[in-house]
Amino acid sequence: MNIQIFGTKKCFETKKAERYFKERRVKYQLVDMNSKELSKGEFKSVLAGVKGVMNLIDVNSKAYAKSDLAKVRSDSAREEILFNNQKLCKTPIVRNGKKATVGYQPEVWKGWEE
Repeated sequence: MNIQIFGTKKCFETKKAERYFKERRVKYQLVDMNSKELSKGEFKSVLAGVKGVMNLIDVNSKAYAKSDLAKVRSDSAREEILFNNQKLCKTPIVRNGKKATVGYQPEVWKGWEE
């Protein structure tokens, strides 16, 4: 497995994801989204893995409340806005190659171990 966890150091869900992989002695790379964002290729890969841009948007975030993203109808426009303002993303984003999840999803990660 080649696990990458994208999140922030203050995010409780990101800490839970880290703990999940540590307890199973699975090596992972933590990427702090406050200092380094997803590249365009990583972003596209995550979008494909989570099956759509709406699954990636954190509608409960302060950044979402300040944005006009709720008024945007086009998925391609949402993708562009989300890529340019990644604080709108739910965390953690966990990648394993082309597979990806958003949020704490140990039931999915367990399937990756098999």
